[in-house]
Amino acid sequence: MSSASTGSINKIGKSTVPRTAICTSDEHSITVRGEDLCHDLIGKISFTDYFSLLVTGQRPSNADRMVLDATLVAIAEHGMVPSVQASRMTYAAAPDALQGAVAAGILGCGSVILGASETAGRMFSEVDQQAGPTGDLRAAAKEVIGRWRAAGQPVPGYGHPLHKDRDPRVVRLFAVSKEAGAGQRFVEIAEAVEAVIPEVVGKELKLNVSAAIPAVLLGTNFPLRGLRGVPILARTAGLIAHLCEEAVNPSGFALSYQATRELVYEGPAPKASAR
Repeated sequence: MSSASTGSINKIGKSTVPRTAICTSDEHSITVRGEDLCHDLIGKISFTDYFSLLVTGQRPSNADRMVLDATLVAIAEHGMVPSVQASRMTYAAAPDALQGAVAAGILGCGSVILGASETAGRMFSEVDQQAGPTGDLRAAAKEVIGRWRAAGQPVPGYGHPLHKDRDPRVVRLFAVSKEAGAGQRFVEIAEAVEAVIPEVVGKELKLNVSAAIPAVLLGTNFPLRGLRGVPILARTAGLIAHLCEEAVNPSGFALSYQATRELVYEGPAPKASAR
């Protein structure tokens, strides 16, 4: 199955028996993707390899592993972004519920934060299909971006409030992908999109990490439908680090205080009391 495949055999009302090919167990063993958890996996496989095995059903090649591992490292931590602030403030209010604080940070995984990788991957897949195996990638990118813009959709994975040139993580992820021998088709598509943006959008928008992640992962065995899971998994690690720091060096209430201090009330003034 192509990494760009998004189809599902499940249809509402058709499935009456729960099924899984991921895991089963009996009194003496636990089987994950056809391998014995205790004998074949624990202590013998890295977490990156295990994540790939869980998602794809097969052990990753060296290129698959290198690229997936690099993307997880690239997106795990990015400072006091909104998801981290939400997580730290939640922990400050409920330090007995680490899981709630982690969830608070992850729940904001949408089209702007973290989820842009999946959206960019879908856009790249559309360019890939538009061009076909031998077509002009720039022409296809121009056509697809034009359609997205006409529909009022932003171009996901391009532009960054701080990194006005290419996000430095893009350069490194592309280098890892090439060094690993992973497929470069979607890297070429990502660069074709970047090249046509000025003509279609009217200004330059450079690649950021949210476009680099699908560009490199779609050149491996990782599926398009799993792309959002990569930043979710990676950022979970970063959130846990922030919450461990929050426990000993609190910032949650300070963040809340700063928001209150800068708040501008724009509602109506109270009516004067009748005497």
